[in-house]
Amino acid sequence: MAVDPNIKIVVADDSGTMRMMFKQILAKAGYTNLVMAVNGADGMEKVKTERPDLVVSDWNMPTMDGIEFLQALRATDEFKDLPFIMATAQSDKGQQLSIKEAGGNGHVPKPFDADQIGKAIEQAFAGGMEQTERAEKKRSTIGGRVELNVAHIQITDHLALGALKHRIETGDVEPQHFDLTTTLKGGWNPIQEGLESGEIDCALVLAPIAMDLFAYDSPIRLVLFAHKNGSTFVRSKHYDPRFDSLQSFYKYKVVDIPHKMSVHHMLAHKFLKELGLKPGVPGKKAINVRFEVVPPIKMPEIMRENEDVAGFMVAEPVATKAIVNDIGNLEFYSASRWDNHPCCVVAMQEDFIQKHPEAAQEFVSLMVETGEYIENDKARAAQIAVSFLDPQGKMGLNPTVLTNVFSQPQAIRWDGLYPEAQDLEKIQRYMHDVMEIGKIIDLEKFIENRFANQTYNI
Repeated sequence: MAVDPNIKIVVADDSGTMRMMFKQILAKAGYTNLVMAVNGADGMEKVKTERPDLVVSDWNMPTMDGIEFLQALRATDEFKDLPFIMATAQSDKGQQLSIKEAGGNGHVPKPFDADQIGKAIEQAFAGGMEQTERAEKKRSTIGGRVELNVAHIQITDHLALGALKHRIETGDVEPQHFDLTTTLKGGWNPIQEGLESGEIDCALVLAPIAMDLFAYDSPIRLVLFAHKNGSTFVRSKHYDPRFDSLQSFYKYKVVDIPHKMSVHHMLAHKFLKELGLKPGVPGKKAINVRFEVVPPIKMPEIMRENEDVAGFMVAEPVATKAIVNDIGNLEFYSASRWDNHPCCVVAMQEDFIQKHPEAAQEFVSLMVETGEYIENDKARAAQIAVSFLDPQGKMGLNPTVLTNVFSQPQAIRWDGLYPEAQDLEKIQRYMHDVMEIGKIIDLEKFIENRFANQTYNI
């Protein structure tokens, strides 16, 4: 349904950077009549005085958080039906259920864009949050080959998929059981939604996102690691070793991450905790380093313009470009903290596996083979990456930058992609036990390793 663009919206977020991003994204979606609030308590007062048509709130805020703000509104006769959207880094499925149970009308996980917030606003006025519906997908089969739609985003972590696509298009390989279609998504949230709804057959996705979807009964299985290593923590140029210790520099500052459910979040948290700091998101527990979820492509400029942002952790090539452009300095490569760590995985719909096991096997085998193809010629891989990751030239990628990324010490790797359960156990245990994020899952049920077993002759 169409929503009047002149509606008044109260936006509550305790971060000045995030309030600015809300303004920019909502304006792009067509909404400019905004009233800003710095937390839930301030938001409650603004609702009483401004009488808005809609509330958009962050979850993690001091004084009164987003869920308390929502509950306070629902406890009044006057505002019990006021449309309320939670736009927050609380992007795991458990938090989405909590929002719905508290009476929320929508949820947009950060980082989000204008289309996503616009869709959430329309949904809020049309009746509120709905469960993701899974429709049985009808896949076309031509000449004995089934269509296989694989989603990815614009990061070097997903180059094995691009290189496989290149090899097919140039006739280097010719799959016998599937026709490959690659779908570029604008961020992790559309990939998560596509896997949950069954819209996409397979995706290269952050391991914790895939595990969280599985924990809440999405019928997906992990069939392969997509890569190993490949992310970088970039420190702000404002750090001065003559006066600052790392602990004092990061204390009371912000560190940006691409998604709550990510190995970036885990490794950044572990690094800061080892400095004697208390990283986290605002809420009931005391913290002295704040994580904020922002789109990777915006991280360098946000850090350049905001002295409160001490660093960010992100996949390549964003980090290397920021360092080359003198926006920040290297803090650490992810592999220096955990060598050969997984990050993104290949998640496939269970029904595709059951109905088309030959295609699943062939895809996994070709992905493994293509990983070796990349490792054997990094210059060729850099050329392929430019056209696959930046087809319209908006990121400004070039082979020189990517060759630099690939030649870093402890750089990203596309060999050894066998899905090791102990690596995923390390991720879920730290995130669940230390960071208090996510649910523990049965990895033996989550990992479908028969295709990797055959490929690696195990």
